[in-house]
Amino acid sequence: MSSDSKKILIATSGGDCPGLNAVLRAFVKSATNEPGWEVWGSRQSFNGLLGIPQELIRLDRKTVSGIHVKGGTILGTTKESGPFNWPVKRADGTTEYVDRSDEFVRICQFAGFSAIVNIGGDGSQRMTLALHKKGLPVIGIPKTIDNDLEATDVTFGFQSAVDVATEAVDRLVSTAESHNRIQILELMGKHSGWITLHAAIAGGAEVCLIPEIPYDITKISAFLRRRFDGGKRFAVIAVAEGAIPLGAGPAEARGVKAHPNISIKLSGAAERFAGELKNAGFEGIRCTILGHVQRGGTPVPFDRILGAQYGIKAFEMVKNGEFGRMASCQNGQMTSVPLEEATRSLKRVPLDGALIQTARNINICFGD
Repeated sequence: MSSDSKKILIATSGGDCPGLNAVLRAFVKSATNEPGWEVWGSRQSFNGLLGIPQELIRLDRKTVSGIHVKGGTILGTTKESGPFNWPVKRADGTTEYVDRSDEFVRICQFAGFSAIVNIGGDGSQRMTLALHKKGLPVIGIPKTIDNDLEATDVTFGFQSAVDVATEAVDRLVSTAESHNRIQILELMGKHSGWITLHAAIAGGAEVCLIPEIPYDITKISAFLRRRFDGGKRFAVIAVAEGAIPLGAGPAEARGVKAHPNISIKLSGAAERFAGELKNAGFEGIRCTILGHVQRGGTPVPFDRILGAQYGIKAFEMVKNGEFGRMASCQNGQMTSVPLEEATRSLKRVPLDGALIQTARNINICFGD
């Protein structure tokens, strides 16, 4: 490397997501279009820089050639470690988590990185903000299939997840109708119902349960009985994993301790709801949990294009020294926002928004 070269470290953090490789490809291509820039990737989020031995990979045009069509991330990712919560095994076999952020800053400075780019969701961008407050020249790129990051209209990966979820609804409609069953589909979305709402509208689900609207089982029961009395003997119900019954909380995984970087682990929203329906006298109920199928696979063209736009914008921010900010898409245009604004709150489905009204107008029941 020549003395006037400028080095960038880039990492993919948190859960995997369709479109991550498209971001990496566009960022690297943009950087290599300019003289004097080098891009290095840290494997498994920032573990590649903190681990012994270090696992860094030089990212050039050859490395990223053709990766935009691949799901996941060529760098690997994790949400269960990081500069602020590094796992250390105790002598008794238990694990403690230590703060290595000051060491991380020193390593980045010693390595001569001019910028650190973190591609991740809400939790990852809170980490980016914390590193910025420690003086590192950081930039965030928003990534989540849940589409729940504030200060940006849409995140890449969301449309791919919606396509998978909608196909699942489509397939369950045919089998539900054939067997006169109630098919319950559990979809991702701990705190927001964007995927579930889009899939319910696009796929034609009769009931849609999302975290933003606590549901009343008696109202859903009455809705289904009216449907059955009218001659329809089947129903498809889309349930977000964070769906909440009136007077209760989300269905948390039992016996599973969440990692410090993960707020809660959810499991069982569909099964809980199925039990409520059975108690209300319904039969022929089946549950399908789509799970990580929503995260994997080839990104749809929309997410490849959006990912490329984010990657190009992020390198532009690096060149301009726009540190402490996150790339953002607003009103169809790429811009940037302060990380404080991006992580202030989660973007939830607005109850008075057009999508909720669209769903109500086509007689989707929310149980409220």
